[in-house]
Amino acid sequence: MKHIAIKPLFFLIIIAIISSCSTNPYKASEKSYKEQLENYKKIISNMEAAKLETSSTTILPSSEPAPFDPLVLYKDTLSVKAPVVLSNGISTEWISTVNFNLRKPNFIIIHHTAQDSLAQTLKTFTITKPQVSSHYVIADDGKVVQMVNDYLRAWHGGNSSWGKNSDINSASIGIELDNNGFEPFSDKQIISLLALLTKLKKDYNIPTQNIIGHSDIAPSRKTDPSKLFPWKLLALNGFGLWPDDIMEPAPLNFNTEQALRIIGYNTTNLPAAISAFKLHFIQTEVDSVLNEKTINTIYSIYKKQ
Repeated sequence: MKHIAIKPLFFLIIIAIISSCSTNPYKASEKSYKEQLENYKKIISNMEAAKLETSSTTILPSSEPAPFDPLVLYKDTLSVKAPVVLSNGISTEWISTVNFNLRKPNFIIIHHTAQDSLAQTLKTFTITKPQVSSHYVIADDGKVVQMVNDYLRAWHGGNSSWGKNSDINSASIGIELDNNGFEPFSDKQIISLLALLTKLKKDYNIPTQNIIGHSDIAPSRKTDPSKLFPWKLLALNGFGLWPDDIMEPAPLNFNTEQALRIIGYNTTNLPAAISAFKLHFIQTEVDSVLNEKTINTIYSIYKKQ
């Protein structure tokens, strides 16, 4: 009788395990996330002093006049494969400071997913091959999914720059909106975005002008979020800039390319930078034509820097 009683219990346990696995399609990505965190924990917890290395082939002549050029000690370092202890007595040690904290994001970059559903985006962000991720994804129905801790570096910006910052991923939080790029953003989605921006701006003291789009930081590659994105609404709520309703005419000697660089745009490809600016700040005409309206709009945003 005991054998008969145990058998159904065994099957119930198996069913429960299978059921629990099937309800979490992201179990594998969560396991990978935790494993990577453990590896990073080991890296940032390392308390060994930096080991200095140089070329053993460098020999200072005894007749070297003082002071000698110290660069001769290091000029061949890159060609030396094996570590070599410094011969001039330099030593290093670890002494812990009490003055440090985590790195703080200073930008928020807004994207649209260019995909057809939240599920499709989550699948893309939970497999290795695409090499892309974002801190947050906001669904069309307003649901917010966080995928990377704010203090970690997500891979959302790609090859991009803003002002002198050429590594945007290391200084930003990425927010992806579930949108294919050809349809309006839903009210629920924008309400959730405003709530999220309110929290992030307050938590990290992010400057108003540092809330920008993917197309702003990568003008020759990206066009997201689309011209349907409500940048004006965001600016009215304190997130990002928007031109004045009544714009002052730009001075006759106004240098638009220089102004675009000061705003933050990479102007190496000037037509692309102009088009990206218009995608964000004009939206009704997205092209590279530098007409009077465009010049005055650039001047309006330039004055707000």
